[in-house]
Amino acid sequence: MDWETWRFVISVTLPNLLLLLAGIILRRAGLMNDTFIDGASKIVFVVALPCLLFFSIATQKISLAQNLPLALYGLVGTTLSWLILELIAPLLVKERKERGIFVQGGFRANTAIVGLAYASMAYGKAGIATGSLYMATTVILFNLLSVISLTRTLQGNGKKAPSLASVLSGVVKNPLIISLVLGLAWNATGFSIPHPVFQTGELISATALPLAMMCAGASLDLRSMFRSSNTALYASLARVAVVPAGLTFGGWLCGFEGTTLGVIFLFSATPAAAASYVMTRAMGGNAVLAANIIGLTMVGSIVTTSLGLFILRTLNLG
Repeated sequence: MDWETWRFVISVTLPNLLLLLAGIILRRAGLMNDTFIDGASKIVFVVALPCLLFFSIATQKISLAQNLPLALYGLVGTTLSWLILELIAPLLVKERKERGIFVQGGFRANTAIVGLAYASMAYGKAGIATGSLYMATTVILFNLLSVISLTRTLQGNGKKAPSLASVLSGVVKNPLIISLVLGLAWNATGFSIPHPVFQTGELISATALPLAMMCAGASLDLRSMFRSSNTALYASLARVAVVPAGLTFGGWLCGFEGTTLGVIFLFSATPAAAASYVMTRAMGGNAVLAANIIGLTMVGSIVTTSLGLFILRTLNLG
């Protein structure tokens, strides 16, 4: 058994698992409540994660032309994953109103938080910079395709689906997309960031991933998660096993390797996005089902990511 390979795998997945456990413990100890989690999550999304993205991209040598094939692959791979899940949903999910939730839970990955955490642990700032355009492409697609799936199956639930204009507006105003564009623009100028500003940005960025993962752990409802329906189990298997395997194998066939192939796997092997719960609830769907999918994939992702990384490293592919 190759200890170096296992050490790499453990160094990527174990810190995230421990942060999740820390969130669970802090919640049970009364140190993290719903009010704190909501406030901290907003700080992470609006301030800390954008800082992490901006400073990672602005200070790395990035070629837009080199990263474009990865972004295009993310676009095509995500769309194909969504289409396949749409086709098999009627075969696996009897309740029509749950099919869109199944599809969304299966293809919509948490690239912005957990994906960045995995990439950072595995490849440092280079991993974040490499996956930045991939993340931006998939974030846009996740929002658009999720609205289509939920609208098709939740029509008549009494809640109005968001319009295409509102979805596009939300994407344009997304702090992560804004920080990505600003980071690329600054990188293109070739200017260095003043040291005090850089240090401040680094300190803020350092809070993003630990705080996000602890909030995720504190939000888990373990009792509800283990009472999940078959629909939740099917969606979870798709999210953390089937889709990552397909996208990674497809990436290898397309010639991606090393850090790039590793980023494809790590971003695709993440749990279901937290936003899937918010969107399902807003559109009058089964929010409990969406929450259970998030919980199951949060735990399952640790297992499949460890196994996938071990395979990639053993085969010298990532």
